Amino acid sequence: MAKIWAENSYCVRRKVGALIVKDKMIISDGYNGTPSGFENKCEDENNKTYPYVLHAEANAITKVAKSNNSSLGATLYVTTSPCVECSKLIIQAGILRVVFCDKYHKEDGLNLLQKAKIEVIHLPF
Repeated sequence: MAKIWAENSYCVRRKVGALIVKDKMIISDGYNGTPSGFENKCEDENNKTYPYVLHAEANAITKVAKSNNSSLGATLYVTTSPCVECSKLIIQAGILRVVFCDKYHKEDGLNLLQKAKIEVIHLPF
């Protein structure tokens, strides 16, 4: 389902989807893209990602923060392994397990999650 959700992204270089699941229910979802109110364009004329583009994990975490749900003890399913910035958000959100398909080119995010004793599962699709 995270792969399907990634298709909602307007980003050209990489489409990423994320779902937060707790008690067998999806409590939040997200995909990489621009903040609310911004043009749905993620890359500049040189195909470089704009610095304000949000990652799928950040979108899902901030979305659940605005709801009545809690991500404490939840699982995050994401199509690409988290970067270090998103890993910090995952830790602070109380997510206990991260399942991903594709490896991001930097592994510092995965290393941080493992240091925080968050279960990390690589599940190639």
